[in-house]
Amino acid sequence: MTPRLARLAALLAGALPVLAFPAPSLAPLSWVALVPGLLLMRYSPSGREAAVRGWWFGTGFLLAALYWLFPSIGPALLPLAVVFGALQTALGLAVWRLLHPPLTLARALGALVVVPSVWVSTEYARSWQALGGPWALLGASQWQHPAVLALASVGGAWLVSAAVVVANTGVVIALTDRQTSLRVLSAAVAALAVVSGPVLFALRTQPSPGDQATVALVQPGVTRSPGSRFDASATITARLLGQPIDLVVWGESSTAADLDRDTAALDRLRGLATTTGAQLLVGEDARKGDGRISKDAVLVTPGGITARYRKIRLVPFGEYIPLRPVLGWVAGISKAAGENRVPGTSFHLIQASTRDGRPLPLGTMICFESAFPDMSRTAANYGAGLLIYQSATSTFQNTWAPAQHASLGALRAAETGRPVVQAALTGESVAYDRQGRRLAHLDTSARGALTVRVPLADPAARTWYDRLGDWTPLSAVTITLTAGGLALLRPRPAAPTALRTAEGAKPSRAL
Repeated sequence: MTPRLARLAALLAGALPVLAFPAPSLAPLSWVALVPGLLLMRYSPSGREAAVRGWWFGTGFLLAALYWLFPSIGPALLPLAVVFGALQTALGLAVWRLLHPPLTLARALGALVVVPSVWVSTEYARSWQALGGPWALLGASQWQHPAVLALASVGGAWLVSAAVVVANTGVVIALTDRQTSLRVLSAAVAALAVVSGPVLFALRTQPSPGDQATVALVQPGVTRSPGSRFDASATITARLLGQPIDLVVWGESSTAADLDRDTAALDRLRGLATTTGAQLLVGEDARKGDGRISKDAVLVTPGGITARYRKIRLVPFGEYIPLRPVLGWVAGISKAAGENRVPGTSFHLIQASTRDGRPLPLGTMICFESAFPDMSRTAANYGAGLLIYQSATSTFQNTWAPAQHASLGALRAAETGRPVVQAALTGESVAYDRQGRRLAHLDTSARGALTVRVPLADPAARTWYDRLGDWTPLSAVTITLTAGGLALLRPRPAAPTALRTAEGAKPSRAL
């Protein structure tokens, strides 16, 4: 295979794992989906070529995972994928260095530790908020399997990612090495990675029933304007009259009115809270009195506004353009933000209550913030009994984005031991229990209210991930840097050569 053809194959191989994410949702595929790409890196003629193939693999992965961003950022998607795809050069080098034949027991064991660590380190690096934040973490491919997600309660989505990469690395060793002992060992480690989550799920103590709350998620569907969106949401809410609902949740940007100044809009919401007997959590996307636009979650009761949370982590290009003086031109060729939203300054809970007066502490976040594990963990540590996400993904209505976004709630639930609900303007609206099992769902073709009885978490309860935080990616970074340092101190393995001597000797073997 020529280098050019091999790199193209690596680009295509990078797209393969994305089929494990929604909407294809071929979750079992993820346990072997990295194998073609890893094989291309392993059989590279040099470490440099392995790094290049890793780069192409990473680029292919990001292009496939984020293709739906094209309407927002246009042609900027390609350089974005190329830049962040470069992080996987480290993966290519690690695979080639550790799995290059002839394989030894020490290097095989090293690969089963270092290769997953490098993968998790690259996920952690591109998850930095200043670089856009986390999306398409490999562990998120397991959102449909609460048993596998038991790992997330210990080490977050990062630990699920690590388990998936361990399995793929073990398969590569089992397929390529001729030593029976190494093949058996690697196959056993791969199997252990696959069953580790279900075993943990079976052994851990199941959460007690506890209190419950009835939540209605309002999904008005595609509307013509902010005003019609508000009217549609209000109409759906009014139909809930007579139902024993504790909280009604509207989607992100469900009103364009500044409720602190627009008394007519606020009075209408107060009236709905009075007639339904439920508190309303609405999404405000409005220009405030200072002339700047922000996105807020606002809790409205019959008495008026009682709490407000302002979105902290904005969507790059969708809600602000990084380095606007330099990159502002993107708005002229795409649907990128014409004006930057103003972020909030701190996270805090919204203190609501049920119909019978029981406290209902809410960890309320807005849309893209569901992608950040640290935010939901902070909410859990603050004592949230329920995590709520308000979402608006109409720009990506006919793509894989709404399903991918909705699936993140399962990760956040499993990580924190908190139930999760998400109200989306045009879908997908969804609810998960404390272990990440989906309770109810409205897809993008539906409109109306999704009413679900949610088992609340004990505000004092915390998972190991709540307590320990991001120990998995930090450990992965430490292992990656240590392995890199050791590699610099040792001689590089020689690449195999096909040269024969004039006397017809056999090809020399790489050391």
